[in-house]
Amino acid sequence: MTRVLRAAALIAALVAGATVPAARAADPGPTVPAGFTIERIASLPGPRELAVTPNGDLLVGTSGASVAIVRDAQGNAQPPRAFASFDDRPVAGVALHGDTLFAGGQFGVYRLPYRAGEAAAGAAPEKIASVRTSGQSRDHTTTTVAFSEGVLYASVGSSCNACSPELDATRATIQAMRPDGSAMHPRAVDIRNAIALAVNGENGDLWAGVAGRDELDPGHPYEIFDDVSSHPGTPDYGWLTCYDGGKPIGGASCANVVVPRVVFPAYETPIAAAFYPLHPAGRFAFPQRYRGGAFVALHGSWHRPLVAPRVAFVPFRGSEPATHVDWNDPNAQWSEFLGGCQRPDESRVCRPSGVAVGADGSLFVSDDGAGAIYRIRPSTR
Repeated sequence: MTRVLRAAALIAALVAGATVPAARAADPGPTVPAGFTIERIASLPGPRELAVTPNGDLLVGTSGASVAIVRDAQGNAQPPRAFASFDDRPVAGVALHGDTLFAGGQFGVYRLPYRAGEAAAGAAPEKIASVRTSGQSRDHTTTTVAFSEGVLYASVGSSCNACSPELDATRATIQAMRPDGSAMHPRAVDIRNAIALAVNGENGDLWAGVAGRDELDPGHPYEIFDDVSSHPGTPDYGWLTCYDGGKPIGGASCANVVVPRVVFPAYETPIAAAFYPLHPAGRFAFPQRYRGGAFVALHGSWHRPLVAPRVAFVPFRGSEPATHVDWNDPNAQWSEFLGGCQRPDESRVCRPSGVAVGADGSLFVSDDGAGAIYRIRPSTR
């Protein structure tokens, strides 16, 4: 059996054994605004981050030890198959730059060559950097990766809700490194779980969506989405000592703590994000009001009452959010784009976990609750 056939058999076996929520007759599934269509183009267990290739395939990080591929995701989408396997899990993070695919596992950052159109990796993954160097698997086990302006970034969540000291120096940070993994250093610190990294293609800015800590005042802290690139040096995001733009915990000083540019209500859990191009050229380009803005996948949390998972849209004006932060209203800067994920009894139909924009203008959303990938397009095109 060839490697490609073995890979296909692996994904088929995973899909066959996956457990997904049972559909109910009244469930409409995920919903999108009037003027758009949404279709499920793939099913696989635990899809996480997404990267669209130049020829319209879709690379998918997962909660397992493989990166999957959906061939022709912009056209006649094919069943997912394994693209590459790793001796590390989960391999949730993926970022494509030129002829290199970067992937984030629990304990390492990896790279492997990529050629447009190939159905399986032509070489084994190479580990180029180590994260969670204590070797302990505890809380926040995914590593998100992003590439911009010659720099590779990897975010590593904290090992706990609130603890000091941390298990190792890579925890609760965003690390920056060269494309070969060398010269790794913290680009942001005290950032509890910057699980959603996104690069603004118009200017190369790196933004981070961050899930905040628990056990503070009900409804706090707000979740944040911030332009890490706008802060020189190594910005401190205040995990453990400060929240909500400078509120101290236990008498701490918050004078040098970052004030974020976007907030969401507590427990929304930003897990992935993507900027929509300002000048899309594809036949499925979104209307003008979405161009240049950010789509943020909000996974929801375990806090009761449960917050409904969704994909939020944050409009931008140039490099800044169109609406400034309102510390009295964490709903002021965004609107729901994909919804319908939670029933009145708080059971969940979907949990968005990844988001990406195709060259044709399509928006792709992964859903690790239902084991699905959706393709969203304007219905008038």
